[in-house]
Amino acid sequence: MQASSSKALPQVPPRAAAPGSATSLASAGSAKPAVPARRRALAPLEPISGRARVLLGLGFFVAFVLVWSIATLGGFVPPTFLASPVTMLKEGWMLFAEFGFIGDVGMTVWRVFGGFLLAAVLAVPLGIAMGTWKAVEAFFEPFVSFCRYLPASAFIPLLILWAGLGEMQKLLVIFIGSFFQIVLMVAVTVGGARRDLVEAAYTLGAKSRGIVARVLIPGAAPGIAETLRLVLGWAWTYVIVAELIGSSSGIGHMITDSQALLNTGQIIFGIIVIGVIGLVSDFAFKALNRRMFAWAAL
Repeated sequence: MQASSSKALPQVPPRAAAPGSATSLASAGSAKPAVPARRRALAPLEPISGRARVLLGLGFFVAFVLVWSIATLGGFVPPTFLASPVTMLKEGWMLFAEFGFIGDVGMTVWRVFGGFLLAAVLAVPLGIAMGTWKAVEAFFEPFVSFCRYLPASAFIPLLILWAGLGEMQKLLVIFIGSFFQIVLMVAVTVGGARRDLVEAAYTLGAKSRGIVARVLIPGAAPGIAETLRLVLGWAWTYVIVAELIGSSSGIGHMITDSQALLNTGQIIFGIIVIGVIGLVSDFAFKALNRRMFAWAAL
């Protein structure tokens, strides 16, 4: 019979190209490389580079000073109500060169950190106790929550009667404004500890003291440090209120004297000095927290 009557030969699958052969290299060259997903600049929670963060932050300050300069130097706002940036800098230089303003700055910084440290030393242990033991929380929280809503400035007349017009009165204003805030925020931070870590510590044989010292306090330490950083910013507002009444030194005292003379340049300069010192202390607090609790970001 003809070839058509013979059996069909089986189909042999093609052999895979050996690694490193010309065929495999050609197929690899034809494959498109994986393209990484592009980041969306305005996507929610999308991080930005450190350089972009610095440029954006400085950009706002530049825009603010530009608008301020146009409003004052352009004659849109009378200088009695708002001094220009140039006038403000001249008045600031005069304060340091002729009126010893550096002493006022030093007194204000001492009052802020003195009252804040006094509040932190007493408030942090109480907050840890309230967050750890529910009975302690039930005993203290109603009173602490009540006092937290009382403005520190409302105590100034009483504090003047009790402590006079000296430094203790100003320290107590900052203490009252900071203490109750720190207590509640620390208690919430400690009380929000992960239950699985606590149960694991009990399983490993830890006692109550070990739970507090080895689980709750280390776990809450980054949050406590962040709480102190935030409350330190609030302390700056309390010290100015304390220095506005019955004070003979400090940035607040200088602002009061400048207001009586209608010197808005000195008033604005004093406000900016407070902001600069607060910003520097805030950055220093952040850097210290990152160094001490680097593991918290892992």
